[in-house]
Amino acid sequence: MAVGARDYIDKLLVKKYADEKVDNHEAVESMVDPKKMLEAMNDVAEVQKNMFLISQRLYATCYAINAKARYKTRESA
Repeated sequence: MAVGARDYIDKLLVKKYADEKVDNHEAVESMVDPKKMLEAMNDVAEVQKNMFLISQRLYATCYAINAKARYKTRESA
């Protein structure tokens, strides 16, 4: 598998952007502490997981209540 420009448009793009300067992100110190960012992401993931579990429990409870109500109405009729 070859890497590089294969057609005319790709070759023009390579030629155009070959001399472009970009920021070296490894040399720049981050404004956000990585540990705090990962902790915040973990907290958000925990909240999302708990909301999903609560939603599933609520769905199951409502389903059981509705099924019981339907069963009672059919039984009395």
